[in-house]
Amino acid sequence: MTVQVTASTGGIPHNKIMAFGLVGSLVCLYLTYLNQYLSVEYAAFFGGLAAVFALIWGTDTIKHLCSYGIGTGVPSAGMIAFGSGAIAMLLATATQFNSMFLSPIMAVVFGAIIGGVAGWLANSVMRMNIPVMVRSLTEMAIIGAIVLMGFTAVMAGGFGFEALSAREFALFGSLAIKNFEFTVLGGCLVAVSFMLGAIALQHPFNACLGPGEKQDRTLMLAAECGFLSMIPVAVISFAFVGIGAAVLSLIVAVVGWYYTYARYIELSKRDAFAWLDAKPILEPKGED
Repeated sequence: MTVQVTASTGGIPHNKIMAFGLVGSLVCLYLTYLNQYLSVEYAAFFGGLAAVFALIWGTDTIKHLCSYGIGTGVPSAGMIAFGSGAIAMLLATATQFNSMFLSPIMAVVFGAIIGGVAGWLANSVMRMNIPVMVRSLTEMAIIGAIVLMGFTAVMAGGFGFEALSAREFALFGSLAIKNFEFTVLGGCLVAVSFMLGAIALQHPFNACLGPGEKQDRTLMLAAECGFLSMIPVAVISFAFVGIGAAVLSLIVAVVGWYYTYARYIELSKRDAFAWLDAKPILEPKGED
């Protein structure tokens, strides 16, 4: 299976989109560390923006991988991305890495290693022989790790292993206890983030695939799906972070979703008009 069926031509080169997504998401992840410096949680929403940057990049990666005649492989590509990314995220959030502010970088490193191995197995052992398989699975494992870290930051105010696995609660004033059930891991919220991120990664190219597929419309849908997934994550954050931080994350998610959804509808109408080669129906003018 080595004959490429190009989904669309022209547009922004993939390497530029990858650089945009990688740099943008890492910058946003590092901005969430402001919560530690300022002892507040208002920077949690930057995790959601990191996820959106990564999902835009991931949508273009899936487009390149699945343009080799494996359009039905879009869902499995999303599952592989987040399955590999979950392992990379958990390894990268170890206390020693987070204390040195290395967790976002280590997520990229671990994701690249795990994704590269998965790509090699797919091509060399399973004999899929797709030219971009190793690179694409490497990128998608990194993307999965970044999205999971971003959503964790929105929910818990950070992505260190302490934020994932243990939270302190005041008991009788000065006495504090650690609770391991009411956490991101204990509450199975990594699974929720997994599905929200995987669907947001899979859907845009699947929805726009076809002879009329345009890059700007596909990537706009990716951003819209990212913000849409951020909305329930922001709602979940009310249980973990201060109400002000949770409300801010929810506002950012809703505003981002509304803008990207409106732009996606505009681009869909543009492409539908061009594809049908029709003239718009003019509404009769009403009387003043």
